[in-house]
Amino acid sequence: MSDTHNSSPDLSRRALIAAALGAGAFHLLPEAARAQGATATTELGPPENFSFEGLKSVAQSLARETFTPMHIADPQVLEELDYDNHNAIRFRKERRLWGNRPGTSPVQFFFPGRYFKEPVHIYALENGVAREVPFTTAMFDIPAGNPAARLQGTEGFAGFSVQDEKTGLDWMAFLGAAYWRTSGYSGQFGLSVRALALDTAIPDGPEEFPRFTRFWLEPGANGALTAYALMESPRATGAYKITSRRDNGVLQTVEASVFLRGDVERLGIAPLTSMFWYAKHDRFLGTDWRPEVHDSDGLQVIGANGERIWRPINNPPRVMANSFFSPSVKGFGLMQRERDFQQYQDDGVFYEKRASAWIEPVGDWGEGAVTLIELPTDDEIHDNIVAFWVPQGPAQAGARYDIAYKLSWVKDCPVPPIAASFIATRIGAGGIPGQPRPKDVVKIVCDFDGLGMEGLARGPEVSVTATTSRGTVSNSSVYPVVGTDYWRAMFDLDFSMLAETDDEAIDLRMFVEAKGEAKTETWLGQLFPSQLRRLLAQHG
Repeated sequence: MSDTHNSSPDLSRRALIAAALGAGAFHLLPEAARAQGATATTELGPPENFSFEGLKSVAQSLARETFTPMHIADPQVLEELDYDNHNAIRFRKERRLWGNRPGTSPVQFFFPGRYFKEPVHIYALENGVAREVPFTTAMFDIPAGNPAARLQGTEGFAGFSVQDEKTGLDWMAFLGAAYWRTSGYSGQFGLSVRALALDTAIPDGPEEFPRFTRFWLEPGANGALTAYALMESPRATGAYKITSRRDNGVLQTVEASVFLRGDVERLGIAPLTSMFWYAKHDRFLGTDWRPEVHDSDGLQVIGANGERIWRPINNPPRVMANSFFSPSVKGFGLMQRERDFQQYQDDGVFYEKRASAWIEPVGDWGEGAVTLIELPTDDEIHDNIVAFWVPQGPAQAGARYDIAYKLSWVKDCPVPPIAASFIATRIGAGGIPGQPRPKDVVKIVCDFDGLGMEGLARGPEVSVTATTSRGTVSNSSVYPVVGTDYWRAMFDLDFSMLAETDDEAIDLRMFVEAKGEAKTETWLGQLFPSQLRRLLAQHG
């Protein structure tokens, strides 16, 4: 870049972006002009040409430059906008973007604050022409004495939300780094997604969180919305196109071009982020009164060969990263399969209504693995679960990744099942009831629905195939549960041969077969001797 880059990085960035998009320099209205916009309509900036191809060129050009973070104006004032002060600020409904246009989802904007200091520039886009939505405090109702009233130089928002035209309720929100969330199929916000994951749970860390620094929002038919976004971070840039519509859930198509500024040890494509505290199989880890607490309860993967994997999520004793090699993966997702309110008993956040999020690659993603990151937690306030696709090969500076996928926020996996699905996992003391319980033996019980089990009954023709990486498996059985429409598979795991100090993970693999044919998806489990001994100690 020219010397201008060294003297004024933000102005240089604007010039670069504007040139690539085929328009003049980005224009920010002076404060006096902004004040004129404090009416019932949102005043927009001057017209500028825009194209997705131009945005890709911007991201590629920025990747060749040293990373320059967005300028933070009024940092001390923003620091005073803690949770309470920030939560007291209200966006004025009459200032919503497209608030009076029939068939369009209105957009409102988030005020910056302590946790969202870096500005995000937002543009309204129609027919290839973009106009910036200039930030002004006049768009918000700010209580008397709130520090927000003292903002002087802030030039951007913290993010935006998209609302239902009739109810005014949010159904999608972009707030903080390169994250977004939707209300899914039920109106309940739960897990979130990111644009990119960089070195998540790498021992030498730290993890890097790319940010969306600019959005171009384009309305579509029947309330649909397309968000174009520029992503920036010290080691990556990216151009994203996120097209969203609603149909029994929120259905999105994501197209992106990512450019690496630096080497990345673990590059995560299409990351999903969720919360898991405890469920049936590790209820003993929860100190809460509710039976289960989680936004998602399992990772589901469909491989290119058609194999379907179900991996119950854990709250492990330490950070765990597990990779499931799946070349040309057909799909993966963090799912919420337990839908019974009685299993949660929470009438405030309604975990049984949380959406599942499913990733379906568009095109062949080639060699790689679905990676699941699980972090220990002792509360529901932490997002401690991440799942993403890791392409095979080194992710090095100068590399480019062109990505496309469908993202579905729905109740169940949108791909119809071809075999029975596991619906519950439980763990208890092993052995035979009424007889002395053997030391360090647990019984693993997995319920699955009856799909494909019609005409079968308990007997030698239906069996459990279970293997373990450590310990021994025995006492397996499988049968239909009386008075229900589902089946149950169970087996014992003996880990008594492991030393008391040995807490390496035990990896299990199980499926049910009949007449040599697999009748269920493949269940994968990962258990830890320390947690199993803690469970058994509670049984006396």
